[in-house]
Parts: sequence; structure tokens; C-alpha cells
Amino acid sequence: MTAVLFDLDGTLIDSLPNVRDAANAVLAKRDLPPLPSEIVAGFVGLGEEVFVDRLIEATDLDAGERDWVMTTFIRHYKEEAKKTKLFHGVEKALTVLQGEGLPLGLVTNKPRGPLGPTLEAAGLTRFFGAVVAGDELPKRKPDPLPIAHATKLLGQTRAIYVGDSETDAATALNAGVPFVLFTEGIRLTPVHDLPHEVAFSDFGMLPEIVRHMIDA
Repeated sequence: MTAVLFDLDGTLIDSLPNVRDAANAVLAKRDLPPLPSEIVAGFVGLGEEVFVDRLIEATDLDAGERDWVMTTFIRHYKEEAKKTKLFHGVEKALTVLQGEGLPLGLVTNKPRGPLGPTLEAAGLTRFFGAVVAGDELPKRKPDPLPIAHATKLLGQTRAIYVGDSETDAATALNAGVPFVLFTEGIRLTPVHDLPHEVAFSDFGMLPEIVRHMIDA
């Protein structure tokens, strides 16, 4: 059987507002102006370490306070995670896939700290037989290790990866698995410039896409 693995932020959950608000809470503590969503979108995808470095580089935050920035950002992010909202149709699509007996997994660069509250707030914990957070393996996306690890945890040898970003496309390519691109997430590159097997904008389409890919 084929495992169906998902990215989280920008794929299953509309998390950019939460990330933006957590970053702006950090900036506010240093009396710095807030950043709009379109700027913050360019910081995400490679985990909290890269996010914080990009936040510092783009603002007047003091690089010497990097540890403080990280700690403060994660603290606010955990709180913002409690406001997490699913994209329309996600719960129904996951319910259908789970009901068809497909092994489902989550592969995210989000660290384990805010991941727990996020999954609880979104009601996603019941769907996944394997959850791989960004800070629990020696390497994270776009390295193929998280995909391989999640696939193994699910007892499978094949997988499909569903994501929304440049990092997700690169991860699937590096892992040698088919990539299904959700077009409504956090992405700066045009759809046609990202390697993918299928693109979709509505989660109501996903079960049929998965069935077709597995049967092909």
C-alpha cells in the first residue's frame, strides 16, 4: 500500500497569519514596525532556525539577541497555534482517505513544541499514524530523510507527498516520491515552475487524485 504524507503549514492549515502575528509580537517588544504577510511568507518553509535568521536580516532586530528572538518567537508561536484553522475541505478529505484504509502521515519542519498545540487545535491528531516534526531527526526537509522515516513508520515502501511550497517540491524530488501541489498555500514560485505530478486548489479533489495516482 502507498502512504499518503502531508506537509502541515500552508497545506492543511492556514498558518501564515499565526506565524506573522508571532513574528510581529517579537518585533513589538523591540518597538519595531510589524511586517505584512507577504514578507513573512518569504521566511517560512525551512524551519524555525532559518525563519529567525531571515526575520533578523529583514528587520532591525539585533543579531546578538538571536537566542532571545528564538525563545520569544517560539513562545508566541505556541500561543498563536491555538488559533489554527484548517483549509476548507481538509477534514473531509482526510476522513475519506482514512476510511479507505490508506496510511496517512505528517512530515513538517515545524518544531515539536508548537506542533502539539497546532494539531490539537486543528483536530488533526486522529488522522496520522506517523508524525515527523522538524526538530526530531538529524536532517529536515528538503532532505529526504523525514519522508523516508515517516514512510517506514507507517510500514510502507512507497509514498505520495502533498505540500504547498518550494521546500515541499524539493523534498519530494529528493525523496523520489510523487508530489501533489496544493496551490492555495505559502508559495512564492509560480505553479508551472515547481516540479509536481498534480496540482489542486480544492481539497474535495484530493481523494480522487490519490486514487488515480495509486492505481496508475
